[in-house]
Amino acid sequence: MIYIWLIALFFIYSIFPTWIVRISSFRVQKRVKKGVALTFDDGPDPVYTPQLLDLLKKYNVKATFFVVGWKAKKYPHLIQRMHEEGHTIGLHHYYHTSNWFLPPIVTEWELERSARAIEHMTGVRPVYYRPPWGHLNIWTVLMQKKYKIVMWTYILGDWRTSLGVDRLYERLMSSITDGSIIVLHDSGSTIGADEHAPANMLRALEQLLQHCSVQWVKVNEQ
Repeated sequence: MIYIWLIALFFIYSIFPTWIVRISSFRVQKRVKKGVALTFDDGPDPVYTPQLLDLLKKYNVKATFFVVGWKAKKYPHLIQRMHEEGHTIGLHHYYHTSNWFLPPIVTEWELERSARAIEHMTGVRPVYYRPPWGHLNIWTVLMQKKYKIVMWTYILGDWRTSLGVDRLYERLMSSITDGSIIVLHDSGSTIGADEHAPANMLRALEQLLQHCSVQWVKVNEQ
């Protein structure tokens, strides 16, 4: 009987709020009002993030980065460069841990520690937050006074090298609809990701920026 209660509590605490948010967009942002928003998760990465920043600068595109706190502290120059080049920096937890398995106090700690680190580096406190894997719990839904949760319109599977450059490019092209928020990844060090998958992402993204002329926006440009 105790296992049934534990499963029920887990469902109420984690699965149910995630499901509600996914189907209803309750208190989260899944689109922008106009244009297309490129967002990048899991960085900064010492190899791929500089290449990505070079590419965005080449095509004069501003993006939104949801960064992992410990990586931000390890590579502060990349956080400072994002800020100096006009990108928006959001939070993606301190250790890229799922909210499904975090009690409220740890969820709050992960976000606060990351936010303080980024504010120290840039002078700007982050207000945008994307939960790892899109996993929420009851507590994260209640934290809207502190952070604005940003999900996505399209998530393309670019963390897998098996997807390939051509198929990723096709998915990117199909995702270019007015108001869409697109998720890509500038690091392959997360559990479940392929280490060198960002190399394919960069190649596909450059093809997109070469051939697709749209209004690129950051998530805060509302």
